[in-house]
Amino acid sequence: MQTTNSCAKNKNTRENFARKLPFLLSRNKIISAIKNFFASENFTEVDTPILQYSPGMEVHLFAFETQFNNINGIDSEKLYLHTSPEFSMKKLLSFGLKNIFQFTHTFRNEVVSPTHYPEFTMLEWYRIGYNYEKLMDDCEKILRESLSSIGTDHFEYNGKKCYIKDGIERLTIAKAFEKFCHFDILSTIDNPQKPTTKLLKPIAKKLGINVSEIDTWDDIYEKLMFEFIEPNLGIDRPTILYEYPIHQAALSKEKDGNPNIAERFELYVCGVELANAFTELTNRKVQEERFLHDQAEKKAIYGTTFPIDYEFLDAIENLENCTGIALGVDRLIMLCTHAKDITDVLWIEIPTI
Repeated sequence: MQTTNSCAKNKNTRENFARKLPFLLSRNKIISAIKNFFASENFTEVDTPILQYSPGMEVHLFAFETQFNNINGIDSEKLYLHTSPEFSMKKLLSFGLKNIFQFTHTFRNEVVSPTHYPEFTMLEWYRIGYNYEKLMDDCEKILRESLSSIGTDHFEYNGKKCYIKDGIERLTIAKAFEKFCHFDILSTIDNPQKPTTKLLKPIAKKLGINVSEIDTWDDIYEKLMFEFIEPNLGIDRPTILYEYPIHQAALSKEKDGNPNIAERFELYVCGVELANAFTELTNRKVQEERFLHDQAEKKAIYGTTFPIDYEFLDAIENLENCTGIALGVDRLIMLCTHAKDITDVLWIEIPTI
């Protein structure tokens, strides 16, 4: 017998599935088109484990954790569902593979919204011997192929439309803030590695942003992005936002000739972030320093942290120059099919969510 609560939450019905089926059939066509693109570019498809010792080191990402119990019933080890396949894929690159891609289920323990579900499909790919500009070209081709595969000429979400016919707009972080907020965001960074709020806080307040005493530079930056920048990205045509401050580099290398800028970009369509890309950092020492910094920051903010994968750090020493990107497949399918909610493009939903 179903409880009243379970009945109220049940979306896995015949009627709902019938409504979603056109979206799901389009999903298969889009994924097939993307796989055909990678085949034409001589990529190798890989398949890496979801269970990981370290799920990822980003400060504001939260992972699902589980426990591995050894057969003797005594030894056990905490493991996590990965928040990205990045560590494993870079290990494969360090073994000598060249251009690789994979579609994988990915897990992030965050609030559910029309564009986020705790289990989602991620497409991640890497190219050896290129920087992130090559991935910008890949994104344009994938967007074109995705639309073409289902016979539509535009993306649509939340009343916004976006066309690919004129290519992708490329906009630096600095130019985006000048265009939509009318100030120089880079001039507010008093310390490239850990900026204070001294210069940014008064500007944000003048723009009507609610700033608390505990907000960091990044907190204020994110509020400005949410309020003024992101809603205006990917309107009429897709937008690539690039050249991030170096302290937001994560696993990215610094820009040649400018150590305060990271070779990182994000792709937006209809105001929705679709992808995050880097020219990959291949300096083990710098990467370890960043991980230790992220560990300390996560501990200070949330009282918890994740372990460092030192096998991954060892792999970095054997990495050739490369570039990589992660793209949210469910979001892409939403935008292509003009679905209103991410659950519209999922074959079946988790009953209690």
